[in-house]
Amino acid sequence: MAKRTVRDLDVKGKKVLVRVDFNVPHKGDVITDDNRIVAALPTIKYLLENGAKVILFSHLGKVDHKDPEKTAADKAKNNMAPVAAKLQEYLPNAKVTFVDATRGEALEKAVAELEEGNVVLMQNTRYEKGESKNDPELAEYWASLADLYVSDAFGSVHRAHASTVGVAEILPSAVGFLIEKELKFLGDAVEKPVRPFVGILGGAKVADKLKVIDNLLEKCDTLIIGGGMAYTFLKAQGYEVGTSLVDLEKIDYCKSMLEKAEKLGKKILLPIDTVVAKAFPDPIDAEIETCTVPSNAIPADVMGLDIGEKTAALFAEEVKNAKTVVWNGPMGVFENPVLAKGTNAVAAALAETEGTTIIGGGDSAAAIKQLGYADRVSHVSTGGGASLEFLEGNGLPGVDVIDEDHRKPIIVGNWKMNKTIAEAEEFIAAVDPAVTDKAVFGVATSFIALQSAIKHAKNLIVAAENCHYAESGAFTGEVSIPMLQEIGLKYCIIGHSERRQMFGETDETVNKKVKALFEAGITPIMCCGESLETFEAGKTEEWVRGQIKAGLEGLTAKQVASMVIAYEPIWAIGTGKSATKEIAEATCAIVRDEVRQLFGQKAAEKVKIQYGGSVKPTNIAEYLAEEDIDGALIGGASLKVDSFIEIINAVK
Repeated sequence: MAKRTVRDLDVKGKKVLVRVDFNVPHKGDVITDDNRIVAALPTIKYLLENGAKVILFSHLGKVDHKDPEKTAADKAKNNMAPVAAKLQEYLPNAKVTFVDATRGEALEKAVAELEEGNVVLMQNTRYEKGESKNDPELAEYWASLADLYVSDAFGSVHRAHASTVGVAEILPSAVGFLIEKELKFLGDAVEKPVRPFVGILGGAKVADKLKVIDNLLEKCDTLIIGGGMAYTFLKAQGYEVGTSLVDLEKIDYCKSMLEKAEKLGKKILLPIDTVVAKAFPDPIDAEIETCTVPSNAIPADVMGLDIGEKTAALFAEEVKNAKTVVWNGPMGVFENPVLAKGTNAVAAALAETEGTTIIGGGDSAAAIKQLGYADRVSHVSTGGGASLEFLEGNGLPGVDVIDEDHRKPIIVGNWKMNKTIAEAEEFIAAVDPAVTDKAVFGVATSFIALQSAIKHAKNLIVAAENCHYAESGAFTGEVSIPMLQEIGLKYCIIGHSERRQMFGETDETVNKKVKALFEAGITPIMCCGESLETFEAGKTEEWVRGQIKAGLEGLTAKQVASMVIAYEPIWAIGTGKSATKEIAEATCAIVRDEVRQLFGQKAAEKVKIQYGGSVKPTNIAEYLAEEDIDGALIGGASLKVDSFIEIINAVK
């Protein structure tokens, strides 16, 4: 799902808290490389030019909080004051105020006095012990300083810290231009590459890139493996590799990856010749005597430290013919001039490639800059750890938490007391392949059909139609949440009007169920809605607000932001009547406004609100076109295969 960007925010006159990556190398007060400051400027300047009051925060180095003396020394070493001075040089038309604090009166006063078009830079976030622990109190404090949050520190988004995740869970959020660019290049390369797609992996250890190897094999056409990790693959092929770096525990893994590549019809390229020496250079850039040997015949008393010329030519040829290339990790000990030739050859090949070329941060980014090719590739990532996590196919906590550019609809068929297990399986087999990524589609089945439905549904989500809030007890005929947990259920409908009317469920009961579901990690779909009598008396708003307030009592804003609320006018359920799109939108807007008043803007923007009431293929699109309707809870029209597929196809 695309993330909201800074362009989507109304920042005029707003205090905007921006997480930047100012973790720059420095010696004392002298910054030796200001590339990360420069990389943050487009977002900062955009905000200033659009009338924002900009509050910047970043980490710098590491701070040991275990030893008081070490803490004091680390704080003195990693003070942000020189960064503020450098930033002021790049922003001559703005006033940059540095605050030597991460909380307290001085910071609050500077923020209160901050004018449009100016900047406050606070002290190093890692001065706070709770930063790396995502301390909720610290996140709440930092969030209280601002109206909006922008994440633009790609090098830090793989960490769930207070400044990268905690604040974003509280404030309306967006990504800055730097992260937007990173997600576009890395995302397009991995998810929709122009082929041939070549992945290049280097570096020391196989263990560091297990998931990357596995994930890239699924995506790319050719996987090139160099660096120290190549020797474990060569060992897995039965070759002797001398004293080269080998991860003996990963030999079987390498064998399985070679087998996987063959099964998938993918190509893995390994070195065919190797530059060897008697020992690793010490210091790393010391003169060293080397020779080149075949990779399948490395003598017992030497170690491989770089790829040879034949391998460099082989790899370069593959790279030059590619349309998409992602590179992470050098081919050898590139810090040593004698052992940098393989890395240099691959870098030169990338520079000559007409396709999209992406350097995945870390050592490979350092290498391509050191070798002078950085301006001749499509993109050099600013985050080594983050880009590695991305290539592994993992989520990035500091990106995942950012608001989406729109709420993805959720369409759930509520089957009520219909369909046997066999009928449910037949329905899912027919509908599941038709599911698109335009929305989350699912079905709520009877309890007896749930386990089978979960087993057979690959694209559809499966929901229960009810649960009891107690874990166990003398509740004849009821279903407990632990029972639903055991079968892997992720969603559950509660408070449906039929249960309120027929079984006397109250708002208090619904609230207990909501809390219990959250405790179990199951997403509630909480229903609300008014009777015909209430509607005709003009008391819909009062009634619905009351249900929302009672049903959500005691929840956190984060919980509410993650749930689904279904507005179902009782008079439109099973009657053939339906609320007009105007009536449905007005009431869903009331629901969202009540959430806003109770839990804040962030929760209101993220909570998904469904409309339920005689929704069918012919009218679903017009409901979903409304601003506050994020999906539908569908009854009768969800029972027939053809009808439900029509609904799926109607969602744009």
